[in-house]
Amino acid sequence: MKNVLSLLLFITLFSCARDEDTPVLLPSNLVVTPVISQTVEGLLEISASAQATNYYEFEFFDGSSSFVQQNQDGFATFQYERSGTYFFIVRAHATFDQFISFQDSISVTIAENPSGFPRSGYSTPMSYPNYTLVWHDEFDGSTLSTDWVHDLGTGNNGWGNNELQFYREENTAVRDGALVITAKEEAVGGRQYTSSRVKTQGKQSFQYGRIDIRAALPKGKGIWPATWMLGDDFTTAGWPFCGEIDIMEMVGGPDRINGDRSIHGTAHWANANGQHTFLGGSNTLQNGIFADEWHVFSIIWDAQKITWYRDDIQYFELNISTPDRTEFHQPFFLIFNVAVGGNWPGSPNANTTFPQQMAIDYVRVFQK
Repeated sequence: MKNVLSLLLFITLFSCARDEDTPVLLPSNLVVTPVISQTVEGLLEISASAQATNYYEFEFFDGSSSFVQQNQDGFATFQYERSGTYFFIVRAHATFDQFISFQDSISVTIAENPSGFPRSGYSTPMSYPNYTLVWHDEFDGSTLSTDWVHDLGTGNNGWGNNELQFYREENTAVRDGALVITAKEEAVGGRQYTSSRVKTQGKQSFQYGRIDIRAALPKGKGIWPATWMLGDDFTTAGWPFCGEIDIMEMVGGPDRINGDRSIHGTAHWANANGQHTFLGGSNTLQNGIFADEWHVFSIIWDAQKITWYRDDIQYFELNISTPDRTEFHQPFFLIFNVAVGGNWPGSPNANTTFPQQMAIDYVRVFQK
């Protein structure tokens, strides 16, 4: 038995030695075919093939960063955001450090996008079964309609949140089919940032229904866009006794949960003891950030509950039928704003770029 074990051990060691000494067969005949898509603007598609290849590696350069994709299929894509000439490298690997490579450049032409809005995204219909469209604004003109008014200045203690911006009308525009609120780094009214906050208070308010808001969001640390609602008795009852429904908030920055990839839907009210209470949920994109595409932020609100959606994906539901939540059984008005800084997002940092804009393509209110 010992002899058999010794023989097996010798064969194993000998085989290992032979494997280590055997040279790796490098891939050969690497053929690379880059093609600019005819249907998707700025999309580069690369096909690669080679003999004796275990996997392919594609490295794309966009002028400031590089992006790597690996697969065994020999096909990869990368979408450029602006015109230019860009390098790319394709590697055919036998092992991690044994490969052959091909490098080239390609010219990309992208049509000008003066609006600065995303070119694609999610949208919702103008009608739903068992609902009637009772009010909407498509922002197709060049000025805000009379359904909207502005909040101006700095409010109480930075609107109650230690925010850093000065709100003014000049940062609101209606152009290219959208309402645009722009946050800027500029000194006005003793503040270093300006932005806008518009609302339908005293003009349009709603109790129950479905509300859809299609928006393209800004990005960056310290940037805080929101589409939300307050109860009509805000001026008499005060906050939080009036109730607050945050249809969408985003706390800008690089974080996964509280950052450019996540939005939050929340309700605020005063409990039976008169204390501020809130509950909410969040939704995080698996790829990209909310500034990349249009998204639709919705609530469906009735006498029993409020349900939050992003692109028709439900992510939170709140029971409002309990006796301590009477605030949510009255009309509410709409508010759209982009705050800078504040208790939740903190201040902008060196990586935050200005200006930043939130564009609203439409707001639609449906009721049964």
